Amino acid sequence: AISAIMPLPTSYSPRYVEAAWYTWWMKEGFFKPEYQHQVPHWKPETFSLSIPPPNVTGSLHLGHALTVAIEDALVRWKRMQGYKVLWVPGSDHAGIATQAVVERKIWKERGVLRQQLSREEFLQEVWTWKEEKGNEIFQQLKVMGASLDWDRVCFTMDSGFSQAVTEAFVQLYEQGMIYRDRRLVNWSCALQSAISDIEVSRTEPMLGRTELSVPGVQGKVPFGVLVTFAYKVEGEEGVELPVATTRPETMLGDVAVAVHPEDPRYTHLHGKRLRHPFTGRLLPVITDPLVEQEMGTGAVKVTPAHNYLDHEMACGHGLPCVSVIAEDGTMTSECGEWLQGLNRFLAREKVLAALKEKGLYRGAREHPLVLPLCSRSGDVIEILLKSQWFLRCEEMAHKALEAVESGCLKFTPRFQEKKWRTWLLNIKDWCISRQLWWGHQIPAYRVSVPGPSPRAENEELWVVGRTEAEAQKKAVSMLGKSEEDLELVRDADVLDTWFSSGLFPFAALGWPHQTGDLQQFYPNSLLETGSDLLFFWVARMVMLGKQLTGKLPFSQVMLHSMVCDAHGRKMSKSLGNVIDPLDVVRGAPLQVLQENLQKSNLDPREVAIAMEGQRRNFPQGIPECGADALRFALCSYCAQGDSINLDVAAVENANRFCNKVWNALKFTLAALGDGFAPLDPEEVFPSSPMEKWILSHLYHTAEVCAQKFEEYELHSAASSVHLFWLHNFCDVYLESVKPILRSGDPARLLSTRHTLHSCVDLALRLLSPFMPFLSEELWQRLPKISSQAPPSICVARCPNTEHLAHWCHPEEEANFLLVQEVIRAVRALRATYQLTKARPAVYLVCPEAAPLGVYEKYREPLQTLSLAGSLRFLPDSEAVQPPESCITARTKYHTTVCVDLQVRAESGISGIKTGAWGKSGKMVTK
Repeated sequence: AISAIMPLPTSYSPRYVEAAWYTWWMKEGFFKPEYQHQVPHWKPETFSLSIPPPNVTGSLHLGHALTVAIEDALVRWKRMQGYKVLWVPGSDHAGIATQAVVERKIWKERGVLRQQLSREEFLQEVWTWKEEKGNEIFQQLKVMGASLDWDRVCFTMDSGFSQAVTEAFVQLYEQGMIYRDRRLVNWSCALQSAISDIEVSRTEPMLGRTELSVPGVQGKVPFGVLVTFAYKVEGEEGVELPVATTRPETMLGDVAVAVHPEDPRYTHLHGKRLRHPFTGRLLPVITDPLVEQEMGTGAVKVTPAHNYLDHEMACGHGLPCVSVIAEDGTMTSECGEWLQGLNRFLAREKVLAALKEKGLYRGAREHPLVLPLCSRSGDVIEILLKSQWFLRCEEMAHKALEAVESGCLKFTPRFQEKKWRTWLLNIKDWCISRQLWWGHQIPAYRVSVPGPSPRAENEELWVVGRTEAEAQKKAVSMLGKSEEDLELVRDADVLDTWFSSGLFPFAALGWPHQTGDLQQFYPNSLLETGSDLLFFWVARMVMLGKQLTGKLPFSQVMLHSMVCDAHGRKMSKSLGNVIDPLDVVRGAPLQVLQENLQKSNLDPREVAIAMEGQRRNFPQGIPECGADALRFALCSYCAQGDSINLDVAAVENANRFCNKVWNALKFTLAALGDGFAPLDPEEVFPSSPMEKWILSHLYHTAEVCAQKFEEYELHSAASSVHLFWLHNFCDVYLESVKPILRSGDPARLLSTRHTLHSCVDLALRLLSPFMPFLSEELWQRLPKISSQAPPSICVARCPNTEHLAHWCHPEEEANFLLVQEVIRAVRALRATYQLTKARPAVYLVCPEAAPLGVYEKYREPLQTLSLAGSLRFLPDSEAVQPPESCITARTKYHTTVCVDLQVRAESGISGIKTGAWGKSGKMVTK
């Protein structure tokens, strides 16, 4: 390590420390599982996990930074324990998100729409973009210090992974788990694709009329309005049936009106027919117990092609389906020429005007409403009747539930298990096909036979195969025809991105081939990810892993919370509170933050609001803190609560902590001097009370870290390391040894140096999972115990408390608590009476022998740390009393601390209070 032979710079600089170590780590192969055989403490056990693959479109955000901080700390700890560790990097092709980005790019640069290109031409554009931009996030992960094995990097559209996706589809189809059906699906008109139930988000409840922006519609669209109009009863003059709806434009698809069978208002209309005012269709009045009598008028328009409940009614009554909204959100030819091709929300106004013109409009009122939105595009979801591919989930969900209930799959935190049960018990079949170009094309082929077909006109024949040749062979066998008599056309749709992501733990390791990696590292040891992906990703991995490999993909799931701003608000560009992790690492003045905001895709009005938010949140910009400080701050939060409210000030504090550790190493290196030959920590036996105290604390810190890493409570481990470095080592021990270092006593000097070296060596090892760059920089400069020392702290052994039991001295830790109380009391009196530079005489009056014995034992550090000029211990008696010029304070065990103000008087400081010593032990001023 080159920087280790250079002088240690005067002050800590994250830019300097984090510049070169990562390249060296990678070159030496420390992140590869194969390296573990080179360390003397290696274990045969493996520890494996996969990074949640970030979108290839993406750049690093705080969610990624938290994931890296947690997962890298865990894998670095396991690596130091000697496990054969594999952390698999990867990226997701992110079908919808990537296609949208590339569409915007080619439109902005060339004014070309996707639809003007062939599928092959567009996909070439995506691959070109991916090669240019797709690896940026990998570089950002390296900046954060992520110790991933980059030789095993995986992209979900790589040929090997694509083969796994095809194999998974074919196997599931052959098992009867995948089927094709014409059903109602959630449709995003903006994307012109179906989306799954869990990709549907919902607006906050609207109490009444609310105007919202809708993609593809100029101006805002009003929602939360209940419109009432009337259908005329056929053959009965003046008789009508009023219906209420929030979607009047869909009335062109009405095939019936339903009333509750027990609603007395409409009993006389049972079995009657209504004339549609625009299409001329006759609509039956049907009765159905699903109708809510109190809702609207109590009569419900039945539009089975665009509503789940209506579709259920229609199926029960043998009614047809009429689709009036097209895939692009315009009205279909079923509506007539006057509406065909018009956007559905513009058609709404036209339908209302026509109803008024015909005298059928009966008014409108505000109505509470929650809108379903596409979480990808923000568009209002339409329910459309489409032929799609579905995956049966009930059986797989049962197995996933059973895994948790049997204890084979564990969650941290445990409360997530309740959400797991709730969702899986209510699971529906998963629509896995998407009407996109970028993604894994479904390996299904529609078979047609030229000439007259005996099959029904709307009945399709599909075959599924790994290749077209395999599909052709299946079709020939199924139909008993020759290849020349059959025509196969591959489905143009692609699979839901979450389908391929759900295969990641095993497909990334080479499945369906029985590779060495798959045999060694699958199932993974752990899955760590955000709690928001519990259903999108975690449940899908468990279900698909169990179904396709017969094994759970991992036995432990650790879920972390969402990162919010310091005020607990979700981070949003429009609020101006988004924190780019790289801005924290490298620093960013306010001007740069504002310039980046202006380059974003926000509406100009939102930019103005966001810029004001930035000026309020970051008036001085964001200071340079470094990756180590950001990682440590993130790990210091309890990651399993409701949210992590990240304050940049916490990262600045972590940066100051780095500086404190830096200075402690400078002091230690100076104290060790040239030519110091350290002992192995197992051979270091403390001699003085202070050495016993600090090494006992280090022992217990190592014990806490080992336990908390095992329990995935990283915030507790980080807190323990921080406490040791800052309060035990820097603030107390280093100050206490200064007189020894000046003393020239060879035996005490040597013992102190061995203690200093052991403390710094092992405490850096405990710190390194959280702060790898700083730890490596400083550890490399320490004198090594032997020529066989590990080349890097990455692969050094973590402190093993079994071999350090001789350091455990709980009685000394308890004793020094008494001493620290005295030190705090002296310091408080010194501060109150402005004795900052003076070294006054200090007297301790104690009626009990035991505490006096402790004080005597720790006389030297007590005097040093309290900055006392002299220190005397007095029994509580009338015969021996401290001088009258003393001020006092009381501690535990009835010890009275007396600080002599005479030194203040001698230094000429005015306003001295003197007093007489009373029997009560309290100072009487005069």
